[in-house]
Amino acid sequence: MAEIQNRKKVSPEEEHPRKAFGLAAKDSSGVLSPLNFSRRNNGDNDVTIKILYCGICHTDLHVIRNEWKNAIYPVVPGHEIVGVVTEIGSNVQKFKVGDKAGVGCLVGSCHSCDGCENNLENYCSKMILTYNSIDIDGTITYGGYSDLIVVREHFVVKFPESLAMDKGAPLLCAGITVYNPMKTFSLDEPGKHLGVVGLGGLGHVAVKFGKAFGMKVTVISTSLNKKDEAIKTLGADAFIVSSDPQQIQAAMGTMDGIINTVSAKHDIVPLIFLLKTQGKMIMVGVPDRPLELPIFPLILGGRILAGSSIGGLKQTQEMIDFAGKHNITADIELIKADYVNEALNRLAKGDVRYRFVIDVGNTLTPA
Repeated sequence: MAEIQNRKKVSPEEEHPRKAFGLAAKDSSGVLSPLNFSRRNNGDNDVTIKILYCGICHTDLHVIRNEWKNAIYPVVPGHEIVGVVTEIGSNVQKFKVGDKAGVGCLVGSCHSCDGCENNLENYCSKMILTYNSIDIDGTITYGGYSDLIVVREHFVVKFPESLAMDKGAPLLCAGITVYNPMKTFSLDEPGKHLGVVGLGGLGHVAVKFGKAFGMKVTVISTSLNKKDEAIKTLGADAFIVSSDPQQIQAAMGTMDGIINTVSAKHDIVPLIFLLKTQGKMIMVGVPDRPLELPIFPLILGGRILAGSSIGGLKQTQEMIDFAGKHNITADIELIKADYVNEALNRLAKGDVRYRFVIDVGNTLTPA
């Protein structure tokens, strides 16, 4: 807190030597407006990236509106960042100027805890988030709704040449969020049956990864009108309307695992019964209210309920390489920077199929 108080004496534009420009929320209205701020100079271990595209994640909405009560204004959101390297430090090994590069949800960690030593920086208690977080020097991090970013090499991923940059950007959050639990809990084996609850930004990518792994994939949704999209467009094998008891009954005990992407309060008991003995349901959505969890459905089938949060840097690189090899991208709506507030309002209403991406390179210009 002292670091934040000290920071208020210096404007964002004067914190660092390098001038930058972006879109920021100034208060809990969440309305974004232009902000002149600054980035640090490129250090020996740093990579500077000219940002070309940045996806809009639901987390951005929560933070800019201070729904999680942790916003540090001004907030420049964005953690699905893809661009081109413009400068590297003397110690940088993986990148050269002109390379395509990506930055996801993390830009720092302690490098010494159990999580970090096991390539799980995403569980480091001292992790530094890409925006709305306190950096090593005590300044606040600013995200990808901006023209450039300076990041330590360890937290930058090489972006495949074969992958479309705009459609690939959301994979740096949405992609790793579903890929991590699928790999961690062995839900990546051909022939296994995967359930995906919710067909939104996370769910539609989970379907694509599941099919690329050779799995049978069933989408579980409250919306019957998503059936054709799930099966005909995304390639799911089956579709269940979660509010239909007969459909749930018919599928009981058939799934090896479930990726649950729903971020609203919902009844998880019927979903647990869809699992086989010792099946696993992994929660990656963050409901706004606590869920009820009767224990008997878990005990009676030896079933597992777990949570998962994004992924470490080694696995994020693995994920984006796999996506490049199998041409897995998000289905996006590419928008201009001046449409971002309208896009956020639409996102709040669930009116997007399935991810907004800002065309930063072509449309973000200083006021």
